[in-house]
Amino acid sequence: MTSPDGLTEANKEEIQSAYRRWLVGRGFRARKGQRQMIALVARQMASADNRICVVEAGTGTGKTLAYCLGVIPLALATEKRVVVSTATVALQEQVVLQDLPDLKRHGELDFTYALAKGRGRYVCPKRLQEQLAADPNRQMAMFSQPGEEDLELYRRMWAEFDERKWDGELDSWDEAVAVPVWSAVTTDHRGCSKNRCEHFRECPFFRARAKTRDANVVVANHDLVLADLALGGGVVLPEPEETIFILDEAHHLPEKTQQHFAAQARLRASAGWLEQMSAAVATMAQRFARPPEVVAAATRLTGEVEVAGQLLEQAEQLAEGLEFRGRDEREGVCRFPHGRVPEELRDLAEPLATYFQSMAKTLAELHENLEEVMDGGRPWQNADQAGDWLPVLGTLLHRAEASGALFADYAKPRSEQDELTARWATRIAFQGVRQGQGDVELASAPIDPGTILHKALWDACHGAVATSATLCALGSFERFIERSGLDAEVAQMRIPSPFDFPNVATFTVPRLAADAGNFDAHTAELTARLPGLLAQESSALVLFTSWRQFRAVVEALPSELLRHCLLQGERSKRRLLERHRKAIDDGGKSYIFGLGSFTEGVDLPGDYCRHVILSKLPFQAPDDPLDEALAEWLESNGRNPFYEMSVPDTSLRLVQACGRLIRSDTDTGRITLLDRRIVTRRYGRSLLDTLPPYRMDFDAE
Repeated sequence: MTSPDGLTEANKEEIQSAYRRWLVGRGFRARKGQRQMIALVARQMASADNRICVVEAGTGTGKTLAYCLGVIPLALATEKRVVVSTATVALQEQVVLQDLPDLKRHGELDFTYALAKGRGRYVCPKRLQEQLAADPNRQMAMFSQPGEEDLELYRRMWAEFDERKWDGELDSWDEAVAVPVWSAVTTDHRGCSKNRCEHFRECPFFRARAKTRDANVVVANHDLVLADLALGGGVVLPEPEETIFILDEAHHLPEKTQQHFAAQARLRASAGWLEQMSAAVATMAQRFARPPEVVAAATRLTGEVEVAGQLLEQAEQLAEGLEFRGRDEREGVCRFPHGRVPEELRDLAEPLATYFQSMAKTLAELHENLEEVMDGGRPWQNADQAGDWLPVLGTLLHRAEASGALFADYAKPRSEQDELTARWATRIAFQGVRQGQGDVELASAPIDPGTILHKALWDACHGAVATSATLCALGSFERFIERSGLDAEVAQMRIPSPFDFPNVATFTVPRLAADAGNFDAHTAELTARLPGLLAQESSALVLFTSWRQFRAVVEALPSELLRHCLLQGERSKRRLLERHRKAIDDGGKSYIFGLGSFTEGVDLPGDYCRHVILSKLPFQAPDDPLDEALAEWLESNGRNPFYEMSVPDTSLRLVQACGRLIRSDTDTGRITLLDRRIVTRRYGRSLLDTLPPYRMDFDAE
């Protein structure tokens, strides 16, 4: 028998029985909010249509268990698959290493699960060995020789990987690794030889991918989901129409979508790699004894590179005349009002798009030729080197396609350059170079990610749950729903945290002499107050809103205090948190200093975090071109961007940051905000009203 909401009696009994078994197994009592979330999720996923819901579940609700229990039994019964997607690696690993095994064991549900990350999170053993071998006879023109410091890192990586002490994932490596250093030892799908590679059986990426192929539940991240959807879906993850998506930390989804569908191209760097490309393909022709198709491609590319280089030089000259604004005369941003590119730049972008798209087509053909050589279908000499050239052409092709996409966007007729796309130029000064030796990056990105998500995700999937501890801005789902492209009538539920906030946490705003808007004075006061604030507890999380203030404060703090401070960027986030926990477990002091990424995905219950210190209200940087473009669009439509965008977004970030303090029903502690604007400005009351009901103290010294 099926109830009006689509749930059969068998569905209900299975979910309820699993929940009872889980509660008994864990020794827990049922939570009202958790039961409500299970019921809503199950009802929506079982309905005949509109299988989408939005749930804000406050900290302590137990939302991971709730959405898993509300979805997995139904997915198994209907032969659908589940993709759990998170924004942070920490939650992704928690779900796959803790929550799903826990539900399977204590709930006695029979399902399989696997972790899926993008290829770029795994080391490529072949490329790692190539970096270590550094054979000049096989070294490609695109890849420079690693320095001694990088070589030492690669040696340690290979030793630990070879001895099975490291699984090849970037996220499990002990140290922070610079992006260029890591990029040299990973690859994308175009640079991979797949099962033709000598390292295929031990490849971390393919070992992980094999586990996801038939799993009932795949734990991914938003970037991977968006990448798969951009390819039409079902390429890396299950087919969307056969999948129920659980989007945890869903407040990140709009921003992630903007980032994924953005386009960039650096003018001077593009000219440089075009020359490298021409040289690389010419070298490739020589290495394979001048096959006619490669010689023809090299000749064609040489002519196109010459003309494209001249056009890029003209674009550089135009860019020098743009009005950049920023911290100093060497760095800054020039946003094009209403997304409209200056006519002279648009005229240059049109032929540049044509040339880059043509070069991309040639490189794609060469890439296919190489794969045929590796399969034995194309008789080139020195065929054993074909696998060495795949990553070279893959890198070149990716760059050509990316630049072609940017210039094609800039080349649109003025009438098609709508206000819902932000376009801007960034002047970049490289450290240690003279003025004029930097670069200019052109960029574009959608300011309306909802349109993309509506078509690619919500209309394509079998069902979806969007959830987070912070989805409501100023008490409403309106901002999230608009930015995510959801229908206004989508099923919604807001579940408050069960914690007794008035009795376990104090929110303090001390009396300050400096206004947070005065950088120098405020930084000096932060530096003076932090030693006393940190002395109150043996553990604390200190959160900044900018690297500039972070560095200025750290440089000014006494060395005795810094001995107990763990600083973001010194090592990977996971290792930093491990060191913090160990210091506290050993009876010592430990204070974590971080920025926005530490406002979520950080779980430090009990003695691990007794004090959260916020340097100032987490307003977005005022010169962010995407936010500026959205504000401009809102204003042009008679709306108030400060109260419709800035204040709601700040309220979300503030709640997230404060949420690091109370992680369980036995936690206690203090939050200190070193920014009086929350009590002196009109918008402050709106921000305070969004916080949990902490005990408030606005007059502390």
